[in-house]
Amino acid sequence: MSESTSARTAEQRPDEPEPIRAVPLRHPGRWISGAIVLIALGLFVWGAATNEAYRWDIYARYLFDARITAAAWKTVQLTVLAMLIAVFLGVVLAVMRLSPNPVLRSVAWLYLWVFRGTPVYVQLVLWGLFPSIYKQIDLGIPFVHQFVHIDVQGLNAAFLFAVIGLALNEAAYMAEIVRAGITSVPEGQLEASTALGMSWSQTIRRTVLPQAMRVIIPPTGNELISMLKTTSLVAAVPYSLELYGRARDISGANFQPIPLLLVAATWYLAITSLLMIGQYYLERHYSKGLTRQLTARQLQALADAQNAPVTEAGKPTPKPGAPGEERI
Repeated sequence: MSESTSARTAEQRPDEPEPIRAVPLRHPGRWISGAIVLIALGLFVWGAATNEAYRWDIYARYLFDARITAAAWKTVQLTVLAMLIAVFLGVVLAVMRLSPNPVLRSVAWLYLWVFRGTPVYVQLVLWGLFPSIYKQIDLGIPFVHQFVHIDVQGLNAAFLFAVIGLALNEAAYMAEIVRAGITSVPEGQLEASTALGMSWSQTIRRTVLPQAMRVIIPPTGNELISMLKTTSLVAAVPYSLELYGRARDISGANFQPIPLLLVAATWYLAITSLLMIGQYYLERHYSKGLTRQLTARQLQALADAQNAPVTEAGKPTPKPGAPGEERI
């Protein structure tokens, strides 16, 4: 018997059972399936690298082309502006849906019904035809006097119409996300805030929103990523200065659609990856205090309070006592 084994035996108390020596199970199926997946992935990469149809030389030439990078920046601008407007309108619509006023509830429901029930491409086409539908907009007192006259047909505002079309469609989905987050907060939290003397704005800011954000942030991040890819549909406005539209225009000139599509896909993937990183840190920020798992420092403090050492499993070992003895 080695010295370490004899030391462990000596440290054991007579009434303690022999420790169980657990042997991990072997899973050969996992290794086989993993090897098959890796082989298939390697064959796919090799086939794509040696396939002349991909034209990797043209892909490398246009990946950081000035027109592509400018289009990627326009895509980011479309995404951010449309999402900001959508979040604001979504909050307003969510409050209207939760309002006791039947008129506000009905208007909000009608908005959601229309914009969620029709394709976003059709909505963008209508926004592209907006100058033909409304040739001039007059602002002022109805049927009395108009102070401002806007010639819509003279406006070159394809970017503006694209942002409005994307934002109005996304607001319908954000309204349901915000409403779900607000209703997820227990009513007892609101009653407790009122009992503490908080005003309505303080209750929303300090009680409702911090808890609702845990529910709102994950689907909002998904909607932001979806918005980034939906910007490829703004050609219906028409607006072709975003990423996909610019890649399509270049491929129409050099007759190489495959490498240009790969260039656009690479930029979409890169921007999406950055958005996913930001979403991860936002979720971690708003999920503070949500988990009940104690940290190592908290476990050590609990063990010190009980005057007991911490076991390898991360749980404090209680002091031994007589059978049936209750420790306080």
